[in-house]
Amino acid sequence: MIKDPHATAAALLPLVGGPANVTSVAHCMTRLRLGLADRSRVDDEALRAVPGVLGVVEDGASYQVVLGPGVVGRVTAAFEALLAAGGTGTADDRADGDGRNGDGEADGEAGGKTAGADDASVAPAVAPAADTAVDTTADTADALARRGAELKARQKARNATPLKTVLRRVADIFVPLIPALIGCGIVAGIAGLLTNLRWLPGLTPALTALSSAFMALIAVFVGHNTAREFGGTPVLGGAVAAVVVYPGVAKVTAFGTALAPGQGGVLGALAAAVLGTYVEKWCRARLPGTLDVLLTPTLTVLVSGLLTLYVLMYAAGEVATAIGTAADWLLTTGALAGLILGGLFLPLVMLGLHQALIPIHTTLIEQQGHTVLLPVLAMAGAGQVGAAAAVYVRLRHDTSLRTTIRSALPAGLLGVGEPLIYGVSLPLGRPFLTACVGGAAGGAFVGLFAMLGTEVGATAIGPSGWALFPLLAGGGWAVTAGVYGGGLLTGYAVGFLATYFFGLPDGAGRPVCDPEKHEPRPADRPGPRPASPR
Repeated sequence: MIKDPHATAAALLPLVGGPANVTSVAHCMTRLRLGLADRSRVDDEALRAVPGVLGVVEDGASYQVVLGPGVVGRVTAAFEALLAAGGTGTADDRADGDGRNGDGEADGEAGGKTAGADDASVAPAVAPAADTAVDTTADTADALARRGAELKARQKARNATPLKTVLRRVADIFVPLIPALIGCGIVAGIAGLLTNLRWLPGLTPALTALSSAFMALIAVFVGHNTAREFGGTPVLGGAVAAVVVYPGVAKVTAFGTALAPGQGGVLGALAAAVLGTYVEKWCRARLPGTLDVLLTPTLTVLVSGLLTLYVLMYAAGEVATAIGTAADWLLTTGALAGLILGGLFLPLVMLGLHQALIPIHTTLIEQQGHTVLLPVLAMAGAGQVGAAAAVYVRLRHDTSLRTTIRSALPAGLLGVGEPLIYGVSLPLGRPFLTACVGGAAGGAFVGLFAMLGTEVGATAIGPSGWALFPLLAGGGWAVTAGVYGGGLLTGYAVGFLATYFFGLPDGAGRPVCDPEKHEPRPADRPGPRPASPR
């Protein structure tokens, strides 16, 4: 694991081109996000080889180093300190580490690096290992790494679309809010548990206030981040969005109906801040400097604020109500909805479309106190874990791939499934599909109980897998946790069995190469494999 964040930061800084090449620094749940002046100065391979680095992601405007939850914050702070000091350390200052990544699991480095990341554009790396038969396990690792690189290139091309750009910007607005959502969600869970047990009645109101305050003002934070993301003044975005939650809006009537504080929620705040940003840019492009200081902020708040009150809040409120209605309908369809959602989430992650669900989760948490979608979607990760376990059992001779799986499984159990996706199942082909089958089975399990009246929700977004247990809500916690745990076990079991019997071709477990030509072959290529020479 990363024992010295400063040493890790010192190792990373020269590999991304040094202090002069870094234009911005931020982090999310698992990634160090960097703005770079010159992308060509980055040494990708050396970055992946740094102990504790799970992978790298190139996502439009930012270059991202995947370090894992609980680690990325400390490394980011050390990285920013180095930048403030003008940058110290070289590639030779790289932390020795102990061969384990930031989540505590072995990173599988035997002269190589681990696979992993948390985005569809990750370039995975598979660790080399000792050979078997005719030294072909290295070829296996190389073949999978090349296929992963090809997948990255294809995904990068697909991601260069207007829709994907919008989704990435939406994610960049909401991802910084996730730590607060998690913290407040856990506090809310503690408050609910104490209330149900009738313990510490004098403390529970305080905990409720702590957990609810952020959600009551989340529109302001969304507006602030939206304006920053779209090139406006963040505080003006927050000011425009604040009208959504101001109690005085109850005196305003739009379309013959009195508005309610919070109507439209984060969707209304998002739309208001985007509108405010465009109004601000329009004013700054046309007003002289002497008037810009006074008129631009005034017109931004006035024009976009009025349009928010009389148009956007009403429209966003209707959309938010439709989202809540759709979620309630999904509960009535039960197993079918769970089957579809659990089975399709891994492809959504692969395509980057899962980012569109972030505001939906947030809207449901605002409306109902929890999102019923996240526990169902988390079953996709369970199917992925089961599939990886089956690959580990079947491919006994592929020590390279087995090392990668061992390093990534602990993260997968905690809901970080991308290392397994891009390092194992997706390059192999069929295991990715059988992992989806496992996710569908787990989702159907949770959906069935929802249809029978046991609703399973999450009070915050971010974690999944076993890390989601503290955030569960719905009925009684014990029953809710039992249903969610049963869904995970179902996903593990079905993902394992589907992959073990159908996810690998005949002859799987032999070295994946053509001995005569010494060329790697894709692991899912149909047809018999030539026997290894003795």
